This record gives sequence, structure tokens and C-alpha cells, in this order.
Amino acid sequence: MQDFQERYDVFQSALEIPEPWYVFHHELAKEENTLHIYIEYRSGAEFSCPNCGKSGCKVHDTLDQDRTWRHLDFWQYQTLLRARMPRVKCDACGKIRTVHIEWARSGAGFSFLFEQHLLSLMIEMPVAAVARKVGEHDTRLWRVFNYYVNKAMEDMDVSELKRVAMDETSRAKGHKYITLFIDMDTKRLIFATKGKGADVLQDFCLHLDHKGVSRSQIEDICCDMSPSFISGIEKNFSNASITFDKFHVMKLVNEALDQVRREEQATQPELKNSRYVWLKNQGNLTKKQEAQFQKLKDMDLKTGRAYRMKLSLQNMWTRSYIISKLYFNEWYNWATRSQLKPMIDAAKSLKRHQDGILRWFESKMTNGLIEGTNSLIQAVKRKARGYRTAENFIAMAYATVNKLDLIKQS
Repeated sequence: MQDFQERYDVFQSALEIPEPWYVFHHELAKEENTLHIYIEYRSGAEFSCPNCGKSGCKVHDTLDQDRTWRHLDFWQYQTLLRARMPRVKCDACGKIRTVHIEWARSGAGFSFLFEQHLLSLMIEMPVAAVARKVGEHDTRLWRVFNYYVNKAMEDMDVSELKRVAMDETSRAKGHKYITLFIDMDTKRLIFATKGKGADVLQDFCLHLDHKGVSRSQIEDICCDMSPSFISGIEKNFSNASITFDKFHVMKLVNEALDQVRREEQATQPELKNSRYVWLKNQGNLTKKQEAQFQKLKDMDLKTGRAYRMKLSLQNMWTRSYIISKLYFNEWYNWATRSQLKPMIDAAKSLKRHQDGILRWFESKMTNGLIEGTNSLIQAVKRKARGYRTAENFIAMAYATVNKLDLIKQS
């Protein structure tokens, strides 16, 4: 009898099953490679009411069918916990409810310890690989992951949110995107949603409403010059000033510069294979590119003039706010008189967005942080070889960027 009791005490201690529950039986099904552990509550046990929380409720009846939870494996055997669930009748609220257990979430098919094990693996490994390792379908694993990510994001405090950067990133082939919203002050990913049109701003508004944050407290939003982003901001955040990311401004000018080069190389073969000579900063050129640049820079090339316009606009970001408007207007006049159509078109596009471009001199906001976030997310996507749903991709983005401690949440 003592050996029998010691054997069950080992399981009781290892499983961390609290009173009044105890392990009363186990069954090893070797052909199924499964260990079944049966748990029961002690006679006369009392529980708290699941509805109102009143303690000391007597058992009303017991559900006949066992409920089952996957637990951490014992040795090489997949372990299942099994228990019949009591219902209590509460004198305070008059409800009859099934009790809450302390080793698993309500409605979950895994124990807390097994969920912690899953989360530790899913943070480090592709979820498909974790599913193969533990012998569960990845859909069940994603339910666990999404539950704890959503719980962590729900607890995130954004009451002091004032400055936001937004940008889209690819989630799958076929022009499928999600849009990210970063708190520029705390560097956290506070919201992500499917798409990249004006509707994403409405989704963001609904998120702020859910968090109890007034839209009027958003003072600055940094984005690229996407018309849909601009219209969405103007419609939903009337108090916010828009800062156009200076890296996207320079990207537009670089694209115009490269268009000038491609058109000119038809008559100037020396320009072939010189794309990065003009697009990179001179200090970043390789020795071969530097030699090529020195050969080309003194030639009377249209590309050379476009390059000097690029450098001039790039230099604007080092000037003071006081002269920024005058500097920009002088650059605009130069570009529009250049007779270089790609540069003229780029200058006119920038002129239409002048206020947002010059807003940088006050807000100092850029999408550099969010571009780094995009790179991190894309690295995770490549490691996983893609995600089946946008919801799973967004959950992994939240966990990765914010370095959520999901195991602590469980």
C-alpha cells in the first residue's frame, strides 16, 4: 500500500495538481505511446463559484464524461490528463456552473505547463516545425499563440500615445500587405492590420476607441506620400500633423535620377552599369565604383546634373528650420528649370507635399524605426516560409517586435 501511494505521490508532485484534486489512477497505453493520468477531487471538497467567486460551494453533481488535456510528456510517452468535472450550486447567485480548474485554461485542450512549453518553442522555431515535434496540428498551436499574444496586447498601455509612424509591409505573394503602427516614443508596435489603403486608418481609430484613447490626442503621424494614407489621416485625425518620411522623399528623387541615367545611357554608353555609383552616397562607394565616379563626374552629363540636384536636396536636411522653406523653394525652382523631365516630375510631386516634408524640421520623425521593424518581420517570415493567415502573421509580428514575454502571460 505504501509503494502504491508513493507512486501516485510522484505524479501528484510532478503535475503540481492542487488540493482538493489528486491523482488516483494512471494507465500506460504502450501501443498508442500514451500515458493517461486520471485526476479526481476529494470527497466533501468545496470550490469557488465560477460565476460570482463565492468560496465554499458544495458539489451539486459531476459530469460523467472525462475532459482531457495534453500535458508535458513523461519520458517518451505523450501524457494526457483526464478528469470528471464537478458542478457547484452557489447560494449567493443561484447559478449552477462547472468549476474552474487550476492546471488549464477554460476551454483549452492543453495544460498550462504544456502551453508554456509550446510558447517557448514557437518563439524560437517555425510553428510548422513545432507542430511536427509535439505531434499536434499547427492550427491548435496557433490558437494558443494568438490567445497569449492578444492577452499581452490587450494589457498594453497606450494612454500616452501622441506620435505615430505607419508603413506597410508584405505578408505574402500577390500584393498582400499589412500596415504597422509604431509608437515613436516607446518604440512599440501598437497595432497592425490587413491592407494598405485608407481603410487601415479607420481600423486604427477603432483600435484607439477600444483602448479608450482619444483620436484628438494624436499630434504627429509619420508616413510615406501614399495618397490613401494621406486621405485616411486627414479624414480620421484632423488634429494631427503629417510628417513625410525623408527617406521616402530621397527615394523619389533617386528614382528620378536613375530614370535620367537610363534615358541618357542610350547615347552615353559610359553610363552603363553605373546605377549604384549615382544612388549610393560617395562615402559608401567601393573602390571600383569610386574610380568609375571620378571618371564620370567631370563629364557634361544630364545624369551628373540630376546627381547634383539630389545632393543639394539631401543637404537640406542638415539646415535649420528657419531657412528650410526658402531652401526647398530654391531647390524646386532649380529642378523645374532643369529640362530633365524625371526631375521636374519629382520636384512637382514634392512641391505638392511641401508642408509634410518641411514638418520634419519640427517633429524630427522618420520611418527609420519602422523600416527596421519591417526588416525584422520579413526575416521572421522567411524563416517560417510564410504564414497561412494574416492573423497569424500579425500575432508573430507583435510577439517579435515587442519581445513579448508570452511565457509570463501563461
